[in-house]
Amino acid sequence: MGQAGRKAVVLEAGDAVGMRWRNHYDRLHLHTARALSGLPGMPMPAHLPRYPARRQVVEYLQSYAERFEIAPRFGTRMQRATGGPPWRVETDRGAVEADNLVMATGFAGAPNRPRWPDAEAFAGRRIHARDYRNPAPFRGRRVLVVGFGNSGGEIALDLVEAGVDTEISVRGPVNVTARDILGLPAQRWTILLSLMPPGLADALTAPIRRPSSRGLAERGLRLSSKGPLRQIAEDRRIPLIDVGTLGLIRAGRLPVRPGIARLNADGAVFADGSTGRYDAIIEATGYVSDLRPLLPGAGEALDAEGRPRDTGAARPGRGLFFCGYQVSAGGQLRQIGFDARAIARAIARRKRHVARENAAI
Repeated sequence: MGQAGRKAVVLEAGDAVGMRWRNHYDRLHLHTARALSGLPGMPMPAHLPRYPARRQVVEYLQSYAERFEIAPRFGTRMQRATGGPPWRVETDRGAVEADNLVMATGFAGAPNRPRWPDAEAFAGRRIHARDYRNPAPFRGRRVLVVGFGNSGGEIALDLVEAGVDTEISVRGPVNVTARDILGLPAQRWTILLSLMPPGLADALTAPIRRPSSRGLAERGLRLSSKGPLRQIAEDRRIPLIDVGTLGLIRAGRLPVRPGIARLNADGAVFADGSTGRYDAIIEATGYVSDLRPLLPGAGEALDAEGRPRDTGAARPGRGLFFCGYQVSAGGQLRQIGFDARAIARAIARRKRHVARENAAI
């Protein structure tokens, strides 16, 4: 926006740039390649590893804000926005008015907490993956990780490598892929394959992906009948990008349990009738991103679950834009860059259009 000559007010509920990354678990690394994850106008530094660590991503985001003189209003939480245009954005620190409103809260909103029967009976500790930092509090305990997304897989890996007795509960069929394929980031292959229909791309790459899933069915993992690109397109779910979890499962060091039917005082009863005793349950069960409370008048811009129907500048309409809500096979930071450029161009065009209309009056 600054490069397009437009002033942007940035509201941030946290107290620093990159709060999501600052608050993630310690061992987290970017699952997409550094060279393909830079934001507009500033690539990630070449001296960083192919997959930067959490701390390095935070430093990059901080440097990005400083370079482009982005000064968010920290500690300002949006409550709702009405009108449009102009938009009146109400916050816990007063109201802001703007001709254009860009929502960029991301799809990692409120934690999605499972509602298992008899959950209140469990005597151990239950936390969401958002609150997990490292294995230290769990040493000497028996832990169940619930969920087989990238957070669940990496948290389980973190615990096992630290010597924590850990199992993982996987409810449905899964897709897995190596982080690197034939020496290149899987992300590069995915970007190339996105030029063709997802089903065809999955069929063509099945022989290359097959080694990643070898031996997993025997350990209790059910593999999806959909390929990873179809899963992303149809279900908005990224496959597990393996950073070591699958090796632990094959070696029997990370037992796989089915979905949870209910909890009891000692642990869990699973869908197949088996049971497990646990001191702690870590719920890597994703997030809910429902924007309806923030945008009560958004109408058709949001779907039935409160998620944006479009991202970038696909539906500029009333000066309402969404950045970073598309589950992208090419990487989330890369997609955010595409969205940001498209939105900046659309706002510039909208400004020129309004100026022409005013001049004609």
